[in-house]
This record gives sequence, C-alpha cells and structure tokens, in this order.
Amino acid sequence: MEAISMPEATDHGPKLHICSDFHKTIEFIGRKWMGIIIYSLLDGPKRYHELIGRIEGISDRVLTERLNELVKEELVKKSYLDGSLKKVQYELTPSGEALKDVMLSIRKWVEYKNELEKK
Repeated sequence: MEAISMPEATDHGPKLHICSDFHKTIEFIGRKWMGIIIYSLLDGPKRYHELIGRIEGISDRVLTERLNELVKEELVKKSYLDGSLKKVQYELTPSGEALKDVMLSIRKWVEYKNELEKK
C-alpha cells in the first residue's frame, strides 16, 4: 500500500495523495454502525440477538444489512450452529481481527476527547 505523500502545495496547504484502498477502507468502516459492530465482535463470536442487545439504537434491518456487508468483505464470518439455519453466530475473520488496534485506538481517542471536554 502506498504511503501518504505531500509532493505539491496548493493555496490551501499541501495536497495529500492517499492510496485508494486506504480511502475505500476508511469509508467502509466509517459507515454508520459498522465500527460498533466490529468493536462488539472484538471479544469473540456473538449471536444476532447478542449484537442487537449490545448496540443501542440499531434496527434489525440495518444490523442485518451491515452484517451481510461485513461478511461479503470477509471481515466477519457467519456460521450456522447445530446444523440449523436459524441459529447463526458471527465472528471476526483474521482480516476483521486486524482492525483491533484501529478500533482500540479510536476508543482511546474518544475517551481522551471526553476527558478534555470535562475540564
């Protein structure tokens, strides 16, 4: 992946050239609810009802859509339990696990920001 470079300046400051894969990834995980779903799976596999119970405010329809997108992008694995089509479990794939440091860094930044606001 190409690094961020600043080869030319404009009237508005340096112009950044960012790898398109990086940009697509940030746009994808930055979609509403995507990050919190990934974050909720960091501590292990979850059934659908566990996720809907953990993520306040998300609708059934949106959770289903986001999980399907995460499965399609191979960040989350969907497994059927006990041979049943109704008992489903979701867990991060190795690619999804690779986002752990990113998610924890974002959480740390949010905590830092909240502490600043209290002062």
